[in-house]
Amino acid sequence: MDVKKRIQELRKLIEKYDYEYYVLAQPSVSDYEYDQLMKELEALEKAHPELITPDSPTQRVSGQPIKEFPTVPHRKPMLSLANTYSEQEFREFDQRVRSALKGQKVEYVAELKIDGVAISLHYRNGHFERGLTRGDGVQGDDITPNLRTIRAIPLRVRGNDIPEFFEVRGEIYMSKKAFQRLNQEREEAGETLFANPRNAAAGSLKLQDPRIVAKRGLSLWAYYLDSDTPGFVQKKHYDNLLKLRELGFPVNPHFRLCQTLDEVFEFVKEWEAKRDSLPYEIDGVVVKVNDLDQQAQLGATAKSPRWAIAYKFKAIRVETLLERIVWQVGRTGIVTPVAELRPVQLAGTTVSRATLHNVDEIMRKDIHEGDWVFIEKGGDIIPKVVGVNKQKRKHPPKPVEIPKNCPVCGTPLIRLEGEVAIRCPNLECPAQIKRRIEHFASRGAMDIEGLGTALVDMLVDKGLIKTIADIYHLKKEEVARLERMGDKSAENLMRAIERSKQQPLDRLIFALGIPYIGSTAAKILSKKYKSLQALMNASFEELEQIEGIGEKMAQSIVEFFKNERNRKVIEALIKAGVRTEAEEEETIGNELEGKVFVLTGTLPHLKRSEATKLIEKHGGKVASSVSRNTSFVLAGADPGSKYDKAKQLGIPIIDEQTFLQMIHETERLNA
Repeated sequence: MDVKKRIQELRKLIEKYDYEYYVLAQPSVSDYEYDQLMKELEALEKAHPELITPDSPTQRVSGQPIKEFPTVPHRKPMLSLANTYSEQEFREFDQRVRSALKGQKVEYVAELKIDGVAISLHYRNGHFERGLTRGDGVQGDDITPNLRTIRAIPLRVRGNDIPEFFEVRGEIYMSKKAFQRLNQEREEAGETLFANPRNAAAGSLKLQDPRIVAKRGLSLWAYYLDSDTPGFVQKKHYDNLLKLRELGFPVNPHFRLCQTLDEVFEFVKEWEAKRDSLPYEIDGVVVKVNDLDQQAQLGATAKSPRWAIAYKFKAIRVETLLERIVWQVGRTGIVTPVAELRPVQLAGTTVSRATLHNVDEIMRKDIHEGDWVFIEKGGDIIPKVVGVNKQKRKHPPKPVEIPKNCPVCGTPLIRLEGEVAIRCPNLECPAQIKRRIEHFASRGAMDIEGLGTALVDMLVDKGLIKTIADIYHLKKEEVARLERMGDKSAENLMRAIERSKQQPLDRLIFALGIPYIGSTAAKILSKKYKSLQALMNASFEELEQIEGIGEKMAQSIVEFFKNERNRKVIEALIKAGVRTEAEEEETIGNELEGKVFVLTGTLPHLKRSEATKLIEKHGGKVASSVSRNTSFVLAGADPGSKYDKAKQLGIPIIDEQTFLQMIHETERLNA
C-alpha cells in the first residue's frame, strides 16, 4: 500500500464529509463509517509521523495548554455595528445611506444576528493559518489553537484558484443544547453557571487548554470574505455569502436579498416571531448594503460602518417588585444572593425568584430591596435581574446588607483569591450538609428514590442525619414518624437506600461532591483507579496527567481526600457496606464495537441503566446527546428531542427488540 497516497485519500474523504455535515447539513455516511476513516488515518499517521501535516483532521486538538494569547493587529479594523430598535430609526439609517449614494439603486442583505463572539480567520494558500478575537477592534488575541478544535472551521478550503491569502470573519456560537449541557456539568461540579450561550462561548475561547475547548460544542457561522487578490472577492455581499459556502464555510441559511424597506421589516418580524424555534440564540437582524463599492463609498465612523446596522429585537422582559434579597448556601459553601419577587409571568412561566449572581453584580447594577426591577431569562433559561427602574424609587434606597456571617450557621464568610463568590468555610454548616446529602441521593449520583429536598431538610433538622454516611444508619421507625411519611413510604425509602450500596464506583465518586468533579470526570477517575482507596492515594502529579482532569480538578481531589472529616465519612460508608470498588468490566462480545448509542424515551422492558450496561458489555458506547458521531438512537415510548434530531440527521432509530437482536439477548427477556 502506498501509505502517503492513502493518507491523502483519507484526509480528502474526511474533509468532504465534514463539509457535507457542517455546511450542507446533509451527511452522506454514518458516524460509524466516519469514525472508522478517522481511526485509520490516526493509525497511519502514528506509524508514519513524518507524514503528519498541520491541516490534517487529526491535528485539530494538539499541543499543551497555552500560557498566554499573543496580541496581533487586524488587517482592517473589526468595527462594531450601530444598533436600532425601531422602524423609524431604520428609516433614518436608510435615508442617510441613500443621501450619501445620491440616487444610486440600493439593495440590502438581511441576516440573522447571532448572539456569539466575532472572530477573524486567516488562510494562507488555502490552509487555516491564524484566528483572532475582535479585541478592541484594532488588535485581537491570537486564539488559533482553540479555534482549530472547532470542526465547523475548515483547516483547508475547497475549490481551485485560491489566492495566497484571504480573511474570513464570522461568529463563534454555542447552541442552546450545548449551553444547557455545559451548565448542568458546572452545577454538578459546584462551579458558577454561565449566564447565557454567548457568555459561555466567550469564556470557552479564552480557555488555555484546547482540549477543554474541543468538548464545549462550539460552532461557526461565517459572514465576511476579504482578500487583496483581484477577482476573488465578489462585488456583492450576497454573492460572497454564496462564495463562502463554496469554499467550505458554514453560512447561516437564513439570509435574504431585500429590494425595499418593507421586505427588510418583513424579515425582521418573521424572525422575531420564530427566534425560539432556532437551536441557537439570535438577538436581532443585521442589515447590510449589498454592493461592496457602495460600502466603500459610505465608509465608516471611528466605531461602526455606515453601510450596516443591527436591528435588535426587544428583549423578552417584564417588570416586577423585588420584595427582598435572600442569601442561599450551596453544598460547596458558596453564598448566592437570590431575589424574591412579586410573582410575574415571563416567557410562559410564573417567576417568583431570580438569580442575582454575586455581590459584585448587585453593586454594579445598583439593586436594592423595594426596587422595581426588570427580569429576563438568561438564554431563555435562567430568570435573572437585568436592571432597575430607578424612576420608580420614591426615596433613597436602603443599602443592601452583604452578610459577613453565614446566614445559616453564623460562621464568618470568606472570599478566596481570584473569586467573586463569598463562601461559608464551615463544612458542618446545616445548609451545606442538606445540599450535600441531597446531591449524594440524587438520580445521577446514588439514586436514592424518595430522598428529596423536603425529606432531607426534615432529617437534618430533626438531627437524624449529619453526614451522607448517616443515611445508611436510618431506621424505618424513625422515618415513619416524620410528617407525610408513614410505614409504606419509610419501607420504600429503606429499600432504595439498600439498593444504592451497589451503585457503580463512578456514581459514588460523583456523589461525594468533590468540587469541580462532575459525572464525566467521575467516570474517567473510576476507569483509571478501579477503587476509591486507590483514588484517595493518588498524587496531584499523577492526577494532573489524566486526560480530562486538569490542574484545578487534580488539586481539588487531593484537598478533598486530605481532609480528615471527609476520610472519616468515607470510612463510615465502607463500614455501612457501600461498594467502593469498580465492577470488573465484563465484555460479553464485540458486536457493538465502535458504535455510539443515544437513549431516549421509556423502553418496554429495559431500564436505561440496564440498556447502557448491555451496550458497554458488547463493546459499544453511550452518549448523552445526538451528534454526527451517533451510530444509533435507541428509542422507547414518548421519545424527546433526541428523536427529532436523529431524524433530522438521518441517524438510524431502533426499538428495544431490534437492539436486543443485535446483541442476541431476546431469549433472556422472554424467559
